[in-house]
Amino acid sequence: MFPARFSPLLFSLFLSIFMSCVVSGVSILTTAGFSAQFFDLWMGGWLKSWIVAFPVILVAAPAVRQLVAKITQPE
Repeated sequence: MFPARFSPLLFSLFLSIFMSCVVSGVSILTTAGFSAQFFDLWMGGWLKSWIVAFPVILVAAPAVRQLVAKITQPE
């Protein structure tokens, strides 16, 4: 198990993996269609997407948290 202090990093890691995988899959399916090469294209697209997505989430997450805090009311 990881110490709790790594929670934001792990959250960003898993979110970037999941979201970049889904988005790249939809993008490849839309542009190339479902063919014999779909999986190879998808994995190549996913890897490139994830390399961008992970650092973007790390940088953007604090600003997004602040924005959400400003537009929501405490219960």
